[in-house]
This record gives sequence, structure tokens and C-alpha cells, in this order.
Amino acid sequence: MDGNGRWAQQQNKPRHAGHRAGVESVRSSIEACVERGIGVLTLFAFSSENWRRPQKEVDLLMELFVSALSREIKKLEKNRIRLRVIGDTTAFPPKLQKRIAEAEQRTVGNDRLILQIAANYGGRWDIVQAARRLAAEAASGTLSPEEIDERRFAAATSFSDIPDPDLFIRTGGEQRISNFLLWHCAYTELYFTPVLWPDFDKAEFANAIDDYAQRERRFGRTGDQVKPPV
Repeated sequence: MDGNGRWAQQQNKPRHAGHRAGVESVRSSIEACVERGIGVLTLFAFSSENWRRPQKEVDLLMELFVSALSREIKKLEKNRIRLRVIGDTTAFPPKLQKRIAEAEQRTVGNDRLILQIAANYGGRWDIVQAARRLAAEAASGTLSPEEIDERRFAAATSFSDIPDPDLFIRTGGEQRISNFLLWHCAYTELYFTPVLWPDFDKAEFANAIDDYAQRERRFGRTGDQVKPPV
């Protein structure tokens, strides 16, 4: 969700105004997923590298996260949306950790949409923590190194019970993954748009979906192999 700061600058507003405006785009994207029957939406809210930003901005993002969780939890429950937070949440303030745990627990039985928020998340961190888990099992004797394959490794990552993403959308004009879901995006379709995140509405979401619908997903096979029979 890139472009909040630049959007605020264009509006001659402080950066935090862009982050607050971006919350509306989060709501819009969630609604679009529910309307289209999309089962999983993962939003990159705060990367493990974002701690390098000015402390004032980081503090405001933490406050915004807490207030958004408190304000939106009833809507998530009403619309049967399950919230999951992936990333190293132990680095967050205790108040935020508590809000996250409460929101996850209150929505755990919801089945309409899984909303994953990647917070203090990094793709390399995810791979490293998966490797550590497997190494610990091997050291304890409960896992043989020969048993480690792609399936077993994927099961040790942050979300082993969810299929790999079909579509990756990045707003703001940058054309890179920026350490997001590195393991999981091996065959994900990439879509980059210059639209800044606060301006990313349902119409822009539809543009991304329409573009995705034109892709031919081969997963290593030839075009003839994936074409439907005549």
C-alpha cells in the first residue's frame, strides 16, 4: 500500500494525513473482495524496514493501527471477516499487541474473508524464521533433514494453511516486491499502478482484477498445455 506520504505532499498536508486517508482505501479494498467473493486479502501495512522511518511517523502509525482495530472490529464481526496479523508482533507496544490478540480471537470463526495484515513483516524474516523452526525440529530429532522439501518448508512460514497469492498489487508507481511474501510469490501475477494508495478505490481494484483476468498462468507449462479443450 504505497504512496501515502506522496499523496499528503501533493495535498500540502502532513504525512500522517496520507496514512489516515489510506485507511479508507483499506475499507474499499476489503469491500471489493467481499463483493467479488475473494477469499483472502493480505495487506502490507508495516514492513520490518519501516522502523527506519522518523520516530514521530512510526509512533503515529502504531496509534493509527490501535485505533483502527478498536473502531473496525465490530464491522469485521458483522461481515464475517477473519483478521490475522502476520509478522513479528512482539516488537509492538503492549497495547497494540493486546488489541491484535483480541481482534484475532473475536474473528477466528469468521469464514467470508480472511484479512491478513502484514505488520513488522519481511519476506526474508519469514524465510529465516521458517528455517529456524525446521532446524530446531531437526536438532531435537523429530525431523530428518531428508524430510525437508518445499511443502514442509512452506508449512513453517507465516501462513501455511492459505494458498499462495494469485495477484500482487503495488500502488504508487514503484515496480518492486520490497521484501513482501518472497517465498509465496514465486508464481504470483504482478500488477503495478502509479495510483497512490489513498486514491486506490474500487474502480482501480477492478482495473487490477481485469488485467489479471487476461493473464495466462502456465506454472512452467506451455501455453498449449493450459488452454482449455475445444
